[in-house]
Amino acid sequence: MESTTDVHVESARIQKQIEHHLGISGNSLLFEFRQLDNKTRLDLITVNPRHHQSFLLHSEVGYDKLEVLRKMLSYVQSYRDQESSFTVQWIARDDKELNTSYFRARNMYEALDKLYYGRDMNTITVFSIVLNPVS
Repeated sequence: MESTTDVHVESARIQKQIEHHLGISGNSLLFEFRQLDNKTRLDLITVNPRHHQSFLLHSEVGYDKLEVLRKMLSYVQSYRDQESSFTVQWIARDDKELNTSYFRARNMYEALDKLYYGRDMNTITVFSIVLNPVS
């Protein structure tokens, strides 16, 4: 059985690997853990430094913190090959500037779910969503 310290050290190590792989760190990447029944859910959230909006990158569910972190690391290492790229143009309520955000998702509905994650749908108006050509 691993000691508590080892779990925290391993957890920090995997989080750093995820940050490094994505090229995002500090306040721009949030690891949000929650208990759901007898499982742990990890929502990986990005914060755009330019317009200060947060979006869901991906969610994983597992038996414990280390399992969801390992699943998330596996996801970030392969998601570019498995998911399509979408460009979403949107404007926040009370804002005048059109924003452009990019999402990896299986389909446009999942991309919109990532855009609207954690917020009221009425706070953002989407002007377009485009499936980007595969490069």
